[in-house]
Amino acid sequence: MAANKYRSRTQRRVFVKTPGGETRLTYRKRKESKQQCGECGADLKGIPRVKISKLSKTQRRPERPYGGVLCSKCMRKKMVEKVLKLLKGEAQ
Repeated sequence: MAANKYRSRTQRRVFVKTPGGETRLTYRKRKESKQQCGECGADLKGIPRVKISKLSKTQRRPERPYGGVLCSKCMRKKMVEKVLKLLKGEAQ
């Protein structure tokens, strides 16, 4: 029998077949939710579904501007806006 602290709905219930042939209920951690884009709310690519604090900095997010904050589509839009803003500033 699992300890009482594991017998809650915060843990995931998994039925495991033991080598003795019987099926036993075990409790495992639930998977982390997917990280989402700050603008459109889409799921971010390139970020693992584990506790982010346990990873090194390079494993936490993709190596691009706004990596781990914006999806690639929103990042592109933001970069285009910045360039257009700079070009308008130079033209005046």
